[in-house]
Amino acid sequence: MSLQSMIAHILPLRLRQRILQFLWPVWDTEHHRLRAPLRALLPTVLTFLFIALSQTAIRARFNHPVRELLELTSIAGILTGAVLLSARVFDRRPLSGFGLSFDREWWHSVAVGGLIATVINAGALGVSLAAGWATFNGVMQVSGELPFLPALGVVFAYIVVAATWEEFIIRGAMLTNLAEGAAGFIPRWLAIAFAVTVSTLVFAFLHGAKVTHLSQYGYYLIAGLILSGVYVLTGELALSIGFHVFYNFTQSAIFGLGHSQQTPELLAADIIGPSQWVGEEGLVFVGFALLGGLLLLAYVRWRDGPLELSDRITTYHTR
Repeated sequence: MSLQSMIAHILPLRLRQRILQFLWPVWDTEHHRLRAPLRALLPTVLTFLFIALSQTAIRARFNHPVRELLELTSIAGILTGAVLLSARVFDRRPLSGFGLSFDREWWHSVAVGGLIATVINAGALGVSLAAGWATFNGVMQVSGELPFLPALGVVFAYIVVAATWEEFIIRGAMLTNLAEGAAGFIPRWLAIAFAVTVSTLVFAFLHGAKVTHLSQYGYYLIAGLILSGVYVLTGELALSIGFHVFYNFTQSAIFGLGHSQQTPELLAADIIGPSQWVGEEGLVFVGFALLGGLLLLAYVRWRDGPLELSDRITTYHTR
């Protein structure tokens, strides 16, 4: 006998009805899970809370280089736990319901997204060099104590974990639950548009630490719309994850175009041009990000046919 059936058997009917009325704003009694707004927001809030607590404890007790290793391990554990907790406890749906099917086609799409991201970052580097806005400084340079290849591996692992978490939390959990919840009150296309808008704004806000001028939020709004657009058209996070991971990785660690991150660089470049063109949120990167979005849409159109909103975004499945 389940806990819910035991309570139903023990408590008087009138008391059960009062409890259900009290819980209605936060609890979906039909599917036995939290309401959509809570399912959308709790994973993000709890992740940042636990990361803040763990980093405070680690930094108070450990010094370099043990501190950095423990921080990376704890962040990876917390982000992975957030994905599993969200799926099993808050949402009560399988990972495939968030666009994480992990089958052969899924991994193929990850590779395609990664390839497109790598190509557009190579294009951004080419334009920057041709315009005289960047100069080469050498190859295989590191800023820390680790040799180049181990340092590159650590950076790649961190980016994989962080970018996958962002895609799951912002697109998989937040966008999906907002769209699913809103679809009960407004037309399906409008519910998805609402969910894309809110999740994109949250995505941009989470990158606010990198922004020095309000206009730079445009770069992150565009990136959020591209990643969300691919997700709502396919119902899978594969293209979004592949693009996000390799965009961040190749921009900083391969082509040396990162500004806000200190990473090893396969091709070390100095950015010397005007920030409005080649800053991290400059027009060159905005233009190539838009090109990347068009290439992703072209691939989805070629693979799946006419572009249509996926039914998975507003449909709840327990399997």
